Amino acid sequence: MNEYLVDIKNERLSFFTPAGEVKALNDVSLYVREGEVLGIVGESGSGKSVTAYSLMGLTAHPGRLIDGELWFNGHKINKMKERELRKIRGKEVSIIFQDPMTSLNPVYTVGRQIREVITLHTGKSRREANIRARELLGLVGINEPDKRLKQYPHELSGGMRQRVMIAIALACEPKLLIADEPTTALDVTIQAQILELMMELKQKLNMSIILITHDLGVVAGMCDRIAVMYAGKVVESGTTDDIFYHPSHEYTKGLLQSIPNLYDKDHKRLVPIEGQPVDMLNPPAGCPFAPRCRSCMKICLSRMPDYTQLGDAHYSACWLLDKAEFEGQEAALS
Repeated sequence: MNEYLVDIKNERLSFFTPAGEVKALNDVSLYVREGEVLGIVGESGSGKSVTAYSLMGLTAHPGRLIDGELWFNGHKINKMKERELRKIRGKEVSIIFQDPMTSLNPVYTVGRQIREVITLHTGKSRREANIRARELLGLVGINEPDKRLKQYPHELSGGMRQRVMIAIALACEPKLLIADEPTTALDVTIQAQILELMMELKQKLNMSIILITHDLGVVAGMCDRIAVMYAGKVVESGTTDDIFYHPSHEYTKGLLQSIPNLYDKDHKRLVPIEGQPVDMLNPPAGCPFAPRCRSCMKICLSRMPDYTQLGDAHYSACWLLDKAEFEGQEAALS
């Protein structure tokens, strides 16, 4: 029996386009324990959403899994057929999409869309499903639930639509909730309410959460562990304290240096990460971050470094760590 609720091992996934093979994921390994919150961070195109969607068997055409294993709650996802995947989607694992307006059906009422999930996975009658839908809207903090059940998505505010998406995701009390940048389109006040709501529901239902975001400020207050992705690869992973107080990969350091600090008395300027993301049609032979790295060495351009274990749950793929270790050994011998 696997000790992890989610265990992704050496996943390689590509999109075969007319322009060529886009290597979206390159040897990605992740795990999530029961009741844990994992944050996946990185800039757009780093592979965050592709990793999560593949875990639900939602890889869009022309995407294809090339190699690796995807385990969830004892299920080997990459060996399951579509009809088997439909049984666990929404029931054991649910997802909150980035934009609720494109995820909710505009021609169906909110109540119908929530009831559909409940009746599909639980076999409850229409009346029982309606009662459960009303409970869920109350659970996610929507006032006048009876009225909202009869409304259409366009009649609700952005914050309400996002709460409806959360209600649908929680309809069958899943073991894992995937939140794909759930607060991107919301203002700061509503964003804080949604994140607080997710943490309250996690405690009530003992869920695990995978939070996908590019906002390090969000993961700081929510996540137990963080995986930093760049160009389809996990370049660093560790506890939240490891990532924020002991970052070891140059990309992680660059992300942290680009966050404004309200308590900085010296008023230091933000340091941007210069250059452009890697072309995934023609990824470099070495470290994908090497062309943008200020500390790039010759070996970084030609060979991908192995992971260096820095703690119980902290590891990073960077040649500078090998250099520091080698210099430390030389100093000890001299």
